[in-house]
Amino acid sequence: MYQNHRDMKVLASKTVYFLIIGAALAGFINSPVALLLGFAFALAFQNPFSSHSHKAIHYLLKIAVVGLGFGMLMKETLETGRDGFTLTLFSIFLTVGMGLLLAKVLNLDRKLSHLITSGTSICGGSAIAAISPVIKADGKTISVALAIVFLLNSIALLVFPPIGHLLNLSQTQFGLWCAIAIHDTSSVVGAALGYGEEALRIATTVKLSRTLWIIPLSVFSMFLFKTKGEKIKIPYFILLFIGAIIVNSNHWLPAATTGFIVLASKRLLVTTLFLVGSTFSMGDLKVTGYKPLALAVSLWVFISVFSLLYITF
Repeated sequence: MYQNHRDMKVLASKTVYFLIIGAALAGFINSPVALLLGFAFALAFQNPFSSHSHKAIHYLLKIAVVGLGFGMLMKETLETGRDGFTLTLFSIFLTVGMGLLLAKVLNLDRKLSHLITSGTSICGGSAIAAISPVIKADGKTISVALAIVFLLNSIALLVFPPIGHLLNLSQTQFGLWCAIAIHDTSSVVGAALGYGEEALRIATTVKLSRTLWIIPLSVFSMFLFKTKGEKIKIPYFILLFIGAIIVNSNHWLPAATTGFIVLASKRLLVTTLFLVGSTFSMGDLKVTGYKPLALAVSLWVFISVFSLLYITF
């Protein structure tokens, strides 16, 4: 009897899982709803494809971002990247510096605090994944850092659009704010997706140019922790994103084809956000304690307020 009940629950979880994915791919749900459905699914069921979901998120996000490049033009992209460069530079240096200082004040584990700071200053989970082997962080440290950044990303995706509308931010301002103040690329693009096409274009461009700072941060981390011989992960998919922009700028594909690719990419991103939510774990958050969370929230509030003031004044 118990086995039958368990089998029925697994079948139900798989059915709901694929129904939500189907709804996302069909365009019936938006980014915030997809993330909330992912949370609800994680709380109601045990993810039947947990390990596969993590791998899928890794690849689908990159595919979706590259696909969005087919809706952008090179001239506008270069202008956007140039306009966001100064803010990106200031925000990264200030956040990393503040992270190092607060870690000492809170007496936090150096590796954990550095991973949280890296994730907050550049691009969330991608930065943590890139910096972890460089500083030789263990699995528990990595999972705690990811759990905290994941929580803040999720909150940002839900609260940033309402705040943007409340403050009457333009699409340009909101796109730039998202790119600087939200950690993960998935949440950045997800938040900008419903705000407008211009916000989406700016957020994606600035965020990906920001991602390239993983390389100098990895080198800095290597010197800070005195490690040697570790490989630095380079986000090569950004080259494919640039290639997609070049293809679209030169009109090498029909407008109908690039339009379809962009639409499919947006829906793929929404699907990815459901997968992100479905991997949520209360257990990971329970082991964090208040100090690492205090560090992450302090850095997040700082970078959010700093970038908003920079953009609006």
